[in-house]
Amino acid sequence: MLIVIPKESRQGETRVAASPETVKKLIKQGHQVRVQSGAGFAAHWHDADYLAAGATIGIDSASTYIDASLILKVQAPDTSEIELIPQHAALVCQFDIYRYPHLAALAAKQVDAYALELIPRITRGQSMDILSSQANIAGYRAVLLAAQYFPRFMPMFMTAAGSVKPARVLILGAGVAGLQAIATAKRMGAIVEVFDVRPATREQVESLGAKFIEVELNDEERAAFEHTGGYAKEMSDDYRQRQSTLIAQQAAQADIIITTALIPGKAAPVLISTETVATMKSGSVIIDMAASYGGNCQLSKADEVVTSDNGVTIVGHSNLAALVATDASSMFARNVLTFLGLLTNKEGQYVPQSEDEIIQATRVTHAGSIYFGEAATPPTKTAISSTAEAPIIDPIPA
Repeated sequence: MLIVIPKESRQGETRVAASPETVKKLIKQGHQVRVQSGAGFAAHWHDADYLAAGATIGIDSASTYIDASLILKVQAPDTSEIELIPQHAALVCQFDIYRYPHLAALAAKQVDAYALELIPRITRGQSMDILSSQANIAGYRAVLLAAQYFPRFMPMFMTAAGSVKPARVLILGAGVAGLQAIATAKRMGAIVEVFDVRPATREQVESLGAKFIEVELNDEERAAFEHTGGYAKEMSDDYRQRQSTLIAQQAAQADIIITTALIPGKAAPVLISTETVATMKSGSVIIDMAASYGGNCQLSKADEVVTSDNGVTIVGHSNLAALVATDASSMFARNVLTFLGLLTNKEGQYVPQSEDEIIQATRVTHAGSIYFGEAATPPTKTAISSTAEAPIIDPIPA
């Protein structure tokens, strides 16, 4: 089977869907692999590295896609790329599926498309879980980005010129990105406080040396969390009011805030209001990891750095994992390689395990039909429709 890896076309996307390491393994499995020239350059892999792994090189997009049986990408294709995809090919990538507008075009070309962000959070899916692998990197990079904009030291310093207090970091959300942000901020010497709506995260937060802050739950709210499997869920208006008050109190004391809350298919929950920003200290920094989905901060703008009237810097970078291109690509590629084990047999043929729950959850187009959302032509599968209960995109590690 011919597997192709195109160069990512989206602005700012530095990752690539296959590394020389995973290409070598694919070839050992009996596949042919074609990589577009320059596809790995931003991740610091050159064409020669892929050639050494056994791949061939496509000169441009058109020559790369020719006769492809399976296409591996980081970002879902735009309309110009869809035109190049051969009829009946298979496509594996991250779709941002709730906002992706071109499923009908893929279905029209009889493409079997798989959205990796829909891999269910089961034990067997952990090695394929791109959300966790990329959120881990994003959480790490968010802290470094905060340090870049913060006009003070992160750790405590004692010098002949006097002492410097450690920075106070508030992290909103203790999923994968949040936990990595905690660990990174602690290593950099900051005092870290963490808020999460899920009581189950307390133990993990405290094990990393951070202080867990929470809204006191009533009996009904506490019982509701026992049936969510540890995922975040939308809460009552009364809870949100109590949450807003608590976060505003903590934000006023924080030097750095990192927000991670995302709910699939819905706008990001607003956790930091304009009024709350106005109470923060001049020089404080907010890293809003949900900026491209509307933002956890009211003042956030996707892919922009905004400074409030009182001197708070709000950073809305929408692709933090792409700032750590080599390791992000390596981890993404390994996730994809594991996922391909469900699509191919020992002879290297495309034989998807259609009854497998992971395949059922991730397949969004097949045989001319759409399998996701309101446009689904067959009945929407339970594995997909269950996400309407909105597990947070940055999940708790299993």
